[in-house]
Amino acid sequence: MRILSQFGEAAMALYALTGGTTGIGGELKKQLLDLGHEVISVDIKEGDITADLSTPEGRATAIAGIRERAPDGLDGFIPCAGLPPVARPLGLIPAVNYFGVVEMAEGLRDLVAKRRGTILLVASNSAPMVPKDDPYVELCLAGDEGAALSDIASKDGHTAYAGSKRAVSAWMRRNVVSYAKEGVRLNAVAPGITMTPLTEQVMADEELGQAMRDFGEMVPWGGTAQPAQIANVMRFLLSAESDFVCGSVIFIDGGSDAMLRPDDF
Repeated sequence: MRILSQFGEAAMALYALTGGTTGIGGELKKQLLDLGHEVISVDIKEGDITADLSTPEGRATAIAGIRERAPDGLDGFIPCAGLPPVARPLGLIPAVNYFGVVEMAEGLRDLVAKRRGTILLVASNSAPMVPKDDPYVELCLAGDEGAALSDIASKDGHTAYAGSKRAVSAWMRRNVVSYAKEGVRLNAVAPGITMTPLTEQVMADEELGQAMRDFGEMVPWGGTAQPAQIANVMRFLLSAESDFVCGSVIFIDGGSDAMLRPDDF
């Protein structure tokens, strides 16, 4: 049994995190370290483990590196690495946002189970904008990476991004039972527009920038989120205080999803 602090946090927990250099991942890493936890970071340029998660070889490198550093298990795994709608070629988006996430979650599930920990995914409030029966989403969920990358090549950045997040949310929900039986909580957060370096790339894009700014002005609570506002909720979902939250997609978007889908939840 892990010793808990007065705040319900596991003392000196060990987490693995991808995409922890900037943005939401960087803020979450900072918060966890400030609490005295240990974080194994994976990034394409800077991190404890350097790996390109758009490739099977890079994912294998990341998994092996984490397993070497955490032989006794992980309290949580958080795949924050992701690419925005403006990334090119478009196939990179599902390669990182879906296949990289799922392959690493599967590769680390036994380590998280050792400590009855949490795998916390990063979805998006744009995920419901792509139908669940979209062929691209279905190819992702079928695990056919080659076909999914081929399918999205003729589409657009919004579909590539939102569809990858739709697929990762569905994957999480479909696997809740089997993971829970092994001792792993699966959850996801669905941020709205959050001011990160990746968001700045989209804001500067001639095709998507204005639509992004317009949508930001429609947020019911007002404005766009800061990384800390997303990381605060993620930190709670990793903590012992949330130990009965399982299979949830938590929208952190200032009310945008409720505005667009008032009768769905």
